[in-house]
Amino acid sequence: MKLLEEGSPAAAAAILEHAVRAEPDSRSIREALARAQFNSKRYDEAAGSFRWIVDANPAEDYAYFGLGLSLWRSGDIEGAQEPLAVAVAMRPDLRHYVSALKQVRATLRARRA
Repeated sequence: MKLLEEGSPAAAAAILEHAVRAEPDSRSIREALARAQFNSKRYDEAAGSFRWIVDANPAEDYAYFGLGLSLWRSGDIEGAQEPLAVAVAMRPDLRHYVSALKQVRATLRARRA
């Protein structure tokens, strides 16, 4: 976590990948790994890690948000819409969730027009 906080997400991801192998059912390690992957611009891998968290615990609003952002950044804008909508439904008070969903929907509308 210190590497991630200090701006070394690739190094953090490498260590966290080992930690996941040692503790495959740890949600906190998976979340840290997903964040490190996302910050390393490994969006497909981050989406997979966030999806694991969502599948393991569907009440994790941050995992839905991370999944949506990861899909969006990887180019799957259509796929990003649903997890972002779920995150917003769970936590409508979080502006960054609402903003991300609005941006994805605006992009989709613009592409359709």
